[in-house]
Amino acid sequence: MPLYEYECLVCGHRFERIQRFSDQPASECPACGGAVRRLLGVPALQFKGSGFYITDYGKGDGGGTRPPSPTAEESSSATPESTPPPKPDAAPAAPPEPKRGVKRKKRPS
Repeated sequence: MPLYEYECLVCGHRFERIQRFSDQPASECPACGGAVRRLLGVPALQFKGSGFYITDYGKGDGGGTRPPSPTAEESSSATPESTPPPKPDAAPAAPPEPKRGVKRKKRPS
């Protein structure tokens, strides 16, 4: 059954109520008896089954199809794709220019 959250329009009291879809929504605050409104919240979502966690990957065959692994000749001539190309050296950033029209106070000696 869904959990609904309500807020009183008179006193601001918030409360939750577990109700069936067919039940009428709450109409009065349990604290003061004032009118209430239903708040929108994040629904509770629960995934069940295998394949939803990182620990589920790589176990056994899994029933999936894998591409064929490269042969010894193909793997020796291929360059590794996981190594990124070297980055060019970036020039150091120029220091910011002083603002014009702003007088700076001299420090006492």
